[in-house]
Amino acid sequence: MVFPLYDDNPLKLPVPPLVTWGLIAVNVVVFLIQVSSDAPAANAIVASFGATPAAIFHHASAAGSLPPELTLVTSMFLHGGWDHLLGNMIYLWVFGDDIEEALGRVRFIVFYFASGILAALAFAALDTRSTTPLIGASGAISGVLAAYLMLRPCAKVSVFVLRAVVRVRAYWVIGGWVLLQLYFLGARADDGVAYGAHIGGLVAGAVLFFLLRPAGVNLFECVEQPSEAATT
Repeated sequence: MVFPLYDDNPLKLPVPPLVTWGLIAVNVVVFLIQVSSDAPAANAIVASFGATPAAIFHHASAAGSLPPELTLVTSMFLHGGWDHLLGNMIYLWVFGDDIEEALGRVRFIVFYFASGILAALAFAALDTRSTTPLIGASGAISGVLAAYLMLRPCAKVSVFVLRAVVRVRAYWVIGGWVLLQLYFLGARADDGVAYGAHIGGLVAGAVLFFLLRPAGVNLFECVEQPSEAATT
């Protein structure tokens, strides 16, 4: 298991990533509502607010009163367990602030939700008659990972690997993750993970970041952090 902990983060402006923090907070609050509900209520939340392909493509009726198209957004704030939530939020915490700084708050909001919506549509398009609801922020966060790889491919990221913390380039961390998603998608792994949404989010994030980035934000630059001088 490879798990990112933090990255070198040379913010050019001392502006806190309020959107990233806000998204994490909303995800946590919604999950606490889920886990505080009894089993029937929790299942009803997932059925009503998860993105169900058959409902989105109008092959079946929606489980709740919410229009199926809106579940493409609400599904991003639901999670299937603590591990699902923590995994997604740590990735967002590590990589989201850089993309928010690069795009600015308003563009980052558009980028995040558009990536998540397109990821959910990609998942739904793989089986338009599926009645399995999609939940989780992974699609949107996949978009963030694609953008980070385009923005700071050579940044050093501290990752937890086999009970040790090591520092590796972002292209190894994210690139390895991408290859795993492609492998499991091709192998049609039946483990409950929406690999199609991950790949859809990656493609959407790459295209959206290219189109939305402000002038002056360059791509694929490797910027080394200056080392501290030794003192005596």
